[in-house]
Amino acid sequence: MPTRRQFVVAMLALAVAACGGKKSRSAAVPQPRTTVRVENQGFSDMTVYAIRSGQRVRLGIATGNTTTTFTIPSNLIFGATPLRFLADPIGSSRTPVSDEITVQPGDQVRLVLPPS
Repeated sequence: MPTRRQFVVAMLALAVAACGGKKSRSAAVPQPRTTVRVENQGFSDMTVYAIRSGQRVRLGIATGNTTTTFTIPSNLIFGATPLRFLADPIGSSRTPVSDEITVQPGDQVRLVLPPS
């Protein structure tokens, strides 16, 4: 027959187990949006790419004489990441490439494409 002490210990163990409850998984902290603002001052439409470690990722088309904002994919940005940007004019052979810059999550990069 259980003693009073064993009964109290068993009840405390049940109370502690009941208070544990279901553990919720904390949601992953979303990475801030990183963008590049392209000011295309020329007449040619440009296909804009981000380049990281030789990997070229298409961001979109910057129409001539407009300013367009593209989101840099979060899988390209790991902390402080060196990137280059390439602007490939549609219907032309010149392909300007930017200098390498360091981009961090949440940054807004400004890229100016002067008229040719």
